[in-house]
Amino acid sequence: MKGYDPVIFDLDGTVVDTVELIRESFRYSVRTVLGREFPDEHILAGVGQPLMTQMRRLSEEHAQELFDVYREYNHRRHDELIRGYDGMRELLEGLRAAGRRLGIVTSKSRDTTQMAFAAVRLGDYFDAVVTASDSAEHKPSPAPLRLCLERLGGAVVGLGPIYVGDSPVDIVAGRAAGMATAAVDWGVFSREELLAVEPDFYVATPAELLALCL
Repeated sequence: MKGYDPVIFDLDGTVVDTVELIRESFRYSVRTVLGREFPDEHILAGVGQPLMTQMRRLSEEHAQELFDVYREYNHRRHDELIRGYDGMRELLEGLRAAGRRLGIVTSKSRDTTQMAFAAVRLGDYFDAVVTASDSAEHKPSPAPLRLCLERLGGAVVGLGPIYVGDSPVDIVAGRAAGMATAAVDWGVFSREELLAVEPDFYVATPAELLALCL
């Protein structure tokens, strides 16, 4: 087999478009709890890590309140603001048709992962899904990626596994797990922020990612 197998994805900002949902949820929680307005680049800098980790970075003292307010707002507006990416379903169908094993490793909890797949019906394409609820360690640790590889099983074929994500912690985690890494152009972080952590590939469209993996 040519190309990469298995192909493992981050979820937020990679498979599903939650960029506006995440941005608005952070703005609301920071404004409500801290009474402040932070620049987007500050409040979004920790995206890709578990939510509580991000809130502790914003305020150790008020982390739990920030977490609770974020979750309430995020759940309330979830189905209104979540979107699918153009070309994503065709990408996943193309990979499955080529016999690729597909996985998800996300820092979202299990319940919010299920909410995302209920709203944007792509969950059936994935053979293994690892959430923040499944692993004691989280990205940028390679542990959840290794757990996903274990769950996918089977021999490494072709060029081996690749991890696809939209955040620097995705790239760092993939590299630490010994996987090839691909950063995508359509998520939260800028091209400059992603290239700074030196992914193996940088892709602009789902069609380009399909060609890379095959």
